[in-house]
Amino acid sequence: MLKLGIIGTGAISHHFVDAAHTCGKFQLVAVYSRKIETAEKFASHYQDVTLFDQLEDFFKHPFDVVYIASPNSLHFSQAKISLVAGKHVILEKPAVTKPQEWQDLVQTAKEHQCFIFEAARNYHESAFELVKDFLADKHVLGADFNYAKYSSKMPELLAGNTPNVFSDRFAGGALMDLGIYPLYAAIRLFGKPNRATYQAQQLDNSIDLNGDGILSYPDYQVHIKAGKNITSNLPCEIYTTDGTLTLNTIEHVQSAIFTDHQGNKVQLPIQQAPHTMTEEVAAFANMIKQPDQALYQSWIDDATHVHNLLYTMRQDAGIRFEAEK
Repeated sequence: MLKLGIIGTGAISHHFVDAAHTCGKFQLVAVYSRKIETAEKFASHYQDVTLFDQLEDFFKHPFDVVYIASPNSLHFSQAKISLVAGKHVILEKPAVTKPQEWQDLVQTAKEHQCFIFEAARNYHESAFELVKDFLADKHVLGADFNYAKYSSKMPELLAGNTPNVFSDRFAGGALMDLGIYPLYAAIRLFGKPNRATYQAQQLDNSIDLNGDGILSYPDYQVHIKAGKNITSNLPCEIYTTDGTLTLNTIEHVQSAIFTDHQGNKVQLPIQQAPHTMTEEVAAFANMIKQPDQALYQSWIDDATHVHNLLYTMRQDAGIRFEAEK
């Protein structure tokens, strides 16, 4: 059983702990928050958890791995400290705000014999392995991947405030949040594209509310949509010379149906996990307990491609975070 520490006490951390406990490979033992009252409120759902409001004391606690789900702009510094303290790190997506930070963390993890993971949950779904195998003998002509969901923080934004998810200080926006899922799917299935562009509807602080991107491959394009002020109910599609493969969504996939040009249908045997985070949590635990360096390096390489794309697409749209201005 791996002992788990948590930085970040939002709803996403509860979801992660639920998945971690469900898979039976982790036990929450420590929680850090800037305010001890916040840590107490978070930990009231669990048992035998030690609380901290000082990071230095938190890292002295004997846990194995830390899950970091603080605001995006804090990820890099907190992950760096964690790795230097000898803790494995699971960073909620987006792990970093620019590619250089990711490379720094990867090197730091290596120097301290730790693992670093980005919690982009759809990347570890077994559904994508089935999809990739199915496409192996197909000639791909393109794809449309989207993830747009009206944010619970929109009323606060419309009231004149700036929640973290729409803040340039905290590296928010649609691309950095929901846009990661289509990007990871594209990298997982098709590899690194030759070029990437992004156009967006933006706030005065340059942060994107929604946007459309294009990943250009040698023979086709993958269209990316991300949004936090809109909701898309469209499925995701992969086009081939033989027909179209339709996924009900780009994350936590429930169904994948291939329809050929004559209208014949083939349904892939998708077995959806009971929790949206179960498969990624189990993958991280297995890697820590039984390291597979080749597989781990493929995760690192793909995350590197994703963060290069995020940075390129941000620059194309003119999205600038406070630290960059």
